[in-house]
Amino acid sequence: MNYKNNYIQKIGLIALCTGLLVIPACKNDFLKVDPQAQQPAITFWKTQEDATKAVNSIYANLRTWGNTAFPAIAVESIGGDDAEKGSSANDASYLNGFDNFTVTSTEGQLQGFWEAQYQNINLCNQVLDNIPAISMDATLKTRYLAEAKFVRAYSYFRLVRAFGDVPLRLNVPKDASEFNIPRTPKAQVYAAIEKDLDDAALVLPQTYPAVDLGRATKGAALALHAKVAMYLGKWDLVLSLTNTVMGMGYNLFPNYEQNFRENNENNIESIFEIQCEINQTIAGSATSQYSQVQGVRGTKGGWGFNVPTATLAAAYEAGDVRRDATIIFRGETTPQGDAIPATGDNPMYNQKSYVPFNSIISGFNEGAQQNVRVIRFADVLLMNAEAANEQGNATLAKTSLNKVRARARGGVVGVLPDVTSTDKDAIRQAIWKERQVELAMEYDRYFDVIRQGRGTTVFGAKGWKAGKNEVWPIPLTEIDKSAGKLTQNPNY
Repeated sequence: MNYKNNYIQKIGLIALCTGLLVIPACKNDFLKVDPQAQQPAITFWKTQEDATKAVNSIYANLRTWGNTAFPAIAVESIGGDDAEKGSSANDASYLNGFDNFTVTSTEGQLQGFWEAQYQNINLCNQVLDNIPAISMDATLKTRYLAEAKFVRAYSYFRLVRAFGDVPLRLNVPKDASEFNIPRTPKAQVYAAIEKDLDDAALVLPQTYPAVDLGRATKGAALALHAKVAMYLGKWDLVLSLTNTVMGMGYNLFPNYEQNFRENNENNIESIFEIQCEINQTIAGSATSQYSQVQGVRGTKGGWGFNVPTATLAAAYEAGDVRRDATIIFRGETTPQGDAIPATGDNPMYNQKSYVPFNSIISGFNEGAQQNVRVIRFADVLLMNAEAANEQGNATLAKTSLNKVRARARGGVVGVLPDVTSTDKDAIRQAIWKERQVELAMEYDRYFDVIRQGRGTTVFGAKGWKAGKNEVWPIPLTEIDKSAGKLTQNPNY
């Protein structure tokens, strides 16, 4: 049975517009899209089935262009030193502004990312405002509300990390007077994120039956909260949360390269993934372009954007299996047997988003079935290591760190030796380096460096400036629509 295929069914994408809820007709499975029927708002929010459609819409929206394609790689990846624009020199050259920090508030990818996160939040707020009044199974109702809070927290975390202060909207606007709200101080946004994740963790199950595989779990809420707390420097909380997650049955998938292949999605290391699928019987169902935009250019694999840098390639220690599992090099043959052209626009491509060429389905976005890994257990181990070290527990820090390094040896004796230092700063530097190579091309490096206070040191040669580039500019379109109620970030 194709469990992931069952998960990707039953989408209802809700549009808060002209009083209508646009709800595709649904079958008995989770997130496959039939883009036809519409359902007026006045007849919606009545039944348990309506609640299910609405919650499923939240998950479906996570795989859209603004969440996983150009806007996401621009805002969350290209600014770092492990990724750059890629493709041909003239193709989408506007993305270079994110790499050299010349981007301005008029750049469309900022707007696309902003809109995508607030679309997620809008869908969550509709669920949270309307499902409580529906007469339905009480346990399912409570779980649906928790799932919405998890995704809302995830979207606000992406926003606050990228822009700093952002408008905090926790309910659907009741009238026009509530549409235009100012930016909320980031401390309040973070507090709302933490509350949502606390609420979600109290309710969400640790596991699901196969038909619901991929929904937010207790482990996902705790792990995301740990990451949020890490950005806030709450090391005691990070340590507590990660210790809890480490006792929940997760583990490292033995083969690092295979960890990112389609047949190993939602495995023992996976804590949360954005679920993607191609349903060949429903036109328009394959909405993800995550793999397409990053696939090997000059082949049927994709467009060749968001490519690894020489800095990343040089960051790996000798014998580290993650180098060849993260980077597709021009002229190589992949483990799946795909020969990569020896010439082309880019010397390297992202192997974590790679879908083997024989899995590309004609007529659909290349690799649209590839899930997007959001939180992995390896990240939890490294957060635990960092928190333990900051709390003065070098023994636990090294234990968690060295578990990640052990897999990266690939079973070869004598490479990637354990970290043995007892010096706090030396362990900290080792953990930061391990995050770079373990989580490369997974949209963490740029923000990691900034939270570590190393923006000038690491990104300064690229044009990064303290007092400005800790955040991106607020999209000018949003400022204009607010009639100046939204203010711009400093020095933009």
